[in-house]
Amino acid sequence: MLEGLLIDIRHAAKLMITISERVAFDPSPGNFQDSKTTCPRQTTTSPTMIPIPIPDYGDLELQYIVTDYNGTLAVDGLLLPGVTKTVRALAPQLEIHVITADTFGLAKAQLADLPVTLTITTPDNQAEAKLAYVQQLGAKHVVAIGNGRNDRKMLEHSALGIALIQREGASAETLRCADVICSNIVDALDLLQNPKRLKATLRS
Repeated sequence: MLEGLLIDIRHAAKLMITISERVAFDPSPGNFQDSKTTCPRQTTTSPTMIPIPIPDYGDLELQYIVTDYNGTLAVDGLLLPGVTKTVRALAPQLEIHVITADTFGLAKAQLADLPVTLTITTPDNQAEAKLAYVQQLGAKHVVAIGNGRNDRKMLEHSALGIALIQREGASAETLRCADVICSNIVDALDLLQNPKRLKATLRS
C-alpha cells in the first residue's frame, strides 16, 4: 500500500516552488532552507521533542507540526483568531511548517512575523507534495493538520493526523485518514500543549 503512495523525491522537489525571498525545498532529509522574513524560526538547533505516551495506542514522539494554511490556520486567506498567540506558544516546543498552494496569495504576509517555515506548492499534485514534505522531516515525528482532500495523505502517514471542520468544511476522505477531528484550529494546537486531552481521546 505504501509503495503506491510514495513518490520519487526528485519528482516531489519539482512540485515545490519558491516565494520571493526564496523558501527552497532541498530533498536532503531535514535540510530546509528558509527566508528570515518569511520563516523567522531558529534553524541552528534541533527541535524539542514532545513525548506523549498513550495507553493501548502507542508512544508519540513529536518534533514537527506540518499544517495546511487556508481552511486550517486561515479562512479566505486571513489568519483565524487565536492562531498567532497559539503558534508563538508552541514554537519553542515544536518546529512549525506551513505548506500551501496559497490560493488567496496572503500566506507570506500573514505569517511574516510568526516562527514558522512557509512552503508554497504548485496547484497540482499537492497531496503528493505534502506527503513528500512530511516524509523528509520524518513522518514518525510529525503531527499533520489539515482539512482539504489534498491533506489526506500527510494526515494518514504522520504519527498524528488532526483533521479540522471549520468554516471551509472538510473532505470526507481526509476525515477518514485522521486520528483526531477538531472543530477549531486553536483547540487542535492546544492538544499539543495539553497532552492529557489527547490521551483521553486516543486511549482505548
